[in-house]
Amino acid sequence: MSAPSDKKSPPVVTESARGVASLGAQVQSKSRPVVIWAVIGGLILAFQVYVWIRWVTGPYFERVPTGPSDPPTLMKAILITWTAVIIVGLPVGIWWFIVRPWRRERRITLDGMLLVACGLLFFQDPLLNYFNTWSTYNTWMWNRGSWVQHVPGWQSYGEPGHMMAEPILMNAPGYSYGVLLCTILGCWVMRKVKARWPKINNLGLIGVLIVWTFIFDFVIEGLFLMPMGLFTYPGAIQSLSINAGTYYQWPLYEGLMWGGVQAGLCALRYFTDDRGRTFVERGLERVRGGFAKQQITRFLAIFAACSAFFFVFYNIPSQWFAMHAEPWPEDIQKRSYFNMGICGEGTGRLCPDPALPIPSKDSAYINQDGQLVYPEGVKRPEIVPFDRGN
Repeated sequence: MSAPSDKKSPPVVTESARGVASLGAQVQSKSRPVVIWAVIGGLILAFQVYVWIRWVTGPYFERVPTGPSDPPTLMKAILITWTAVIIVGLPVGIWWFIVRPWRRERRITLDGMLLVACGLLFFQDPLLNYFNTWSTYNTWMWNRGSWVQHVPGWQSYGEPGHMMAEPILMNAPGYSYGVLLCTILGCWVMRKVKARWPKINNLGLIGVLIVWTFIFDFVIEGLFLMPMGLFTYPGAIQSLSINAGTYYQWPLYEGLMWGGVQAGLCALRYFTDDRGRTFVERGLERVRGGFAKQQITRFLAIFAACSAFFFVFYNIPSQWFAMHAEPWPEDIQKRSYFNMGICGEGTGRLCPDPALPIPSKDSAYINQDGQLVYPEGVKRPEIVPFDRGN
């Protein structure tokens, strides 16, 4: 019996197949989605730098004081310890995710890109209060106010020393390697689920991921960060909150919003091609200009995707909840370090309440005596009579 031949007859390629292949090659050679994403990322980054410069050089770069209330000793000890851990962890994160891979491979890995991109997401953190203040930070922590009053169209009330305050020493590094570590953990969960149920499709995998990020956010925020006194959601809808009425009440929709952001970041990192590239990096090999230009393009594209996740999944829906905020609990109002100097005793302003009009930074407001107070130089508008003719 003769041995089977190793030679195979060449496949038959039809003219239509050749046409499709040719068209696909042309589209692939011209399509560079990474450039579009990079342009968006560049515009976002330029905007953030512009706002930050205005903030640092302007009157709002001022500490928001704690007020007459003093946080419990245990709360202060936990905040100091946790801030120190976060600060110390930043150079470790930079070494592990950027310097170490660079020394080994002479390139910046996806995790290195995500480390910087997630850190820049810190800019969007206070934007949930764009129309109405429904979340506050503990002003006992070191702060210099925030940049929100320089964001175009910002509506919530704020003055130097009385405004949304960001605990920079904790939040800036926390957003960088802290969010990245949460993303890596989420990807680990996805791999475990895929190994357990190999036939699960991508949509099902994302569904499991959303459930995981919701539970994880509840544990991190609702059971850890909030009880330790880092921040509050005073305007949360209490019927949709766990521990309602306390300074650490956690709204269930927070888990869906931030869980959505975290799920997006996990999916971005998990679903990559055979080169380890995300969906926003398609066409990177066709970007000319050398290694440096490709890496900058790649970073800006990844940053744009991360920013889009935060803006779409968190800051857009949070505006609806801000406009439907409930009365601030007494447990928060009695603690001046949570009020950020914008309302409550000694400010002459009532805290946000659905029984009151939502004041903007330039509008009149209701004082503690129930009187309508107009800003200096602002007059009450008058009724204009209808034109009834002769």
